[in-house]
Amino acid sequence: MKKMKILPHLSRLSGLLLAAALTLSGCASTPSTGGWVTLLEGGKGLENFVQQGDANWRVEEGLVVADKGKGGFLVTKNSYKDFEVVAEFWAATDTNSGIFIRSTDPAKIGSVTSYEVNIWDIRPDPKYGTGAIVDVAAVPVPLKEKVGGKWNTMRITAEGQQLTVWVNGVMTVNVKDGRFPQGPFALQYGAGVNGAMGGPIKWRKVQVRTL
Repeated sequence: MKKMKILPHLSRLSGLLLAAALTLSGCASTPSTGGWVTLLEGGKGLENFVQQGDANWRVEEGLVVADKGKGGFLVTKNSYKDFEVVAEFWAATDTNSGIFIRSTDPAKIGSVTSYEVNIWDIRPDPKYGTGAIVDVAAVPVPLKEKVGGKWNTMRITAEGQQLTVWVNGVMTVNVKDGRFPQGPFALQYGAGVNGAMGGPIKWRKVQVRTL
């Protein structure tokens, strides 16, 4: 029985199809359709935010970075009520950062005016460490979802009183709270333990969509 020959152009086509399939599978976790708006990517997009505080926000190698100052925020110019945000970030083990959502006072971002979704592996009170919403929803201690020293993805949805947080695909918070109904969200660089300077925060991509 003769062996069938694979024509060169069919072989090349198969290779291209396989490469395309692998590319799509690798991007499956990154939202690209369905009303998503990219606020930060490749170091571009700072014009979508208002800087608050003394953090040294800057662009380095296609990333938005802060690593000095007593603390500061990048506050969105737009306000959001029911929405979903996905952020790709790199944090050091001692980085104090987070995403503050629905801020009722954009000039005074904090856990008393916003929901503070925390990024802080070594927070002195660990129950409100990485993946928690400070003073609203705690996480198990010791922390299971740590982010220090690697790239991570945080996803937050706020729909009515329902607030849900995922860290690297793992749900860390699912809670109802009606304290803050609407407002901008903010990316944080904060001081470390006892006010000491913490590690850097690097934002690679931030996307949002209304629900």
